[in-house]
Amino acid sequence: MISQKNKKLFITTAIPYINGEPHLGHVLEMVQADVVARYYRLLDYEVYFLSGTDENSLKNVRAAEIASLSIKDWVDRYYLKFYQLKDQFNFSFDDFIRTTETRHIKGVQKLWLSCQKDIYKKTYTGLYCLDCEAFYKEEELINGLCPEHKKPLELISEENYFFRLSKYQDTLIKIIETEQLKIIPQTRKNEILSFLKSGLEDICISRSVSRSRGWGIPVPNDSSQIVWVWFDALSNYINALGYATDSKLFNKWWQKNPFTLHIIGKGISRFHAVYWPAMLLSAGLKLPSQIFVHGYITLGKEKMGKSSGSPIKPADLLSKYSVDTLRYFLLREIPAYEDGEFKEERVIDRYQKDLASGLGNLFARVSALAEKSGQPILLKENDLKSDIDKVIKNYHLFMADYRFHEALAQLWSLINKADSYINDQKPWSKSGNKSEFEKNISSLVIVLYYLAKWLLPFLPKTASEILKRLSLEKIKENNLIGQKIKLKKGEPLFPKLA
Repeated sequence: MISQKNKKLFITTAIPYINGEPHLGHVLEMVQADVVARYYRLLDYEVYFLSGTDENSLKNVRAAEIASLSIKDWVDRYYLKFYQLKDQFNFSFDDFIRTTETRHIKGVQKLWLSCQKDIYKKTYTGLYCLDCEAFYKEEELINGLCPEHKKPLELISEENYFFRLSKYQDTLIKIIETEQLKIIPQTRKNEILSFLKSGLEDICISRSVSRSRGWGIPVPNDSSQIVWVWFDALSNYINALGYATDSKLFNKWWQKNPFTLHIIGKGISRFHAVYWPAMLLSAGLKLPSQIFVHGYITLGKEKMGKSSGSPIKPADLLSKYSVDTLRYFLLREIPAYEDGEFKEERVIDRYQKDLASGLGNLFARVSALAEKSGQPILLKENDLKSDIDKVIKNYHLFMADYRFHEALAQLWSLINKADSYINDQKPWSKSGNKSEFEKNISSLVIVLYYLAKWLLPFLPKTASEILKRLSLEKIKENNLIGQKIKLKKGEPLFPKLA
């Protein structure tokens, strides 16, 4: 966790190509970023959360050609499908940038001119992966195929502009080793350092107008060239803040902000941890402070993707499961640092065991006991304080490293503690001992409060409902003791699946 002195967080997702509809892998990254944004807001940080769409790629151009649509009609149609995920999954991003917007185009061209001293033109022949939008060397291929997408590459020969990436090799090694730019987890940091130490080559940062079908952002002062999609797309993070006009927003959230976080998938770590910092160094701009690299959702051990054959569509799952059910599954079942297999039976299993029989059942048990008293409960005792303190301490440690599944496991351990407490204390048998009965219920209500509070980033709708039924949604932590509450049982938090 960053120092509490300057409590601001600027957090971004990657911006996906929109050559097809969003799939569950896109939702995973946006859910993770949303959890971080909501968590830091709970800690009273000022948060600016950005997402968006990458609309200038050749993949989008070719998808539009196949569909017999103009590229503009295509991107206007498909960007909306990604933006609509906000309401569908209860995301809380503050801004959404399209790379066809004027604020982005002007920012890309300003960045190009700011890096001019490190840009030169030459003829180049190389193997290009359309899905990665990047050149690869022969030794990087696996069985002659792209190491990320397992597809053949195209042999491209053109006169293009290049960026002197090699110039920044030693500087990049230093800033990553010293964690001026912190890469989480350690395994991804090690991979990036290994790549850097193997030797950097300059990178191609433009393509011909003919190869790009005239789509994209023109290179300043050269109408024959289009800016390479990664040089274009990476700068969305600062362009959304008004880099083109050196706005107050840009200076507040980027230049003068010690906590800037990119959340990305492992397949694009090189672009974010090597190319992007080098571009910023060249332009004399501040570096991001952290990059969190997550794994993939897999189907049959293969990465889920728009071209993988059978990607899971979010709408199909939302027709059967609640938003919070799917958020919980993605954050608990998929390891934060690794790949995780999607199996629908695991969604059902997590729902029944963790949500319905876990959190939902605990709430039902406590509310039934509270009803038994027939009067408001005075919060004055907490037999489970040491358990709560231990769980919350561990929860914050895991959240600081974006280990979402382990943070959730801590909260579920508290659910188990509360269930054991009920079984041991048997409060229903204490009708003749009012003070003991009230102490038991008070302790359990306080557990429910802390569970709901720290579940707000993960299950915002469910956690808010628990706090509402406890009448504690507006109560500060230090004012809990002495509150009188009348717990409202209501409908089951997690009803039987249809």
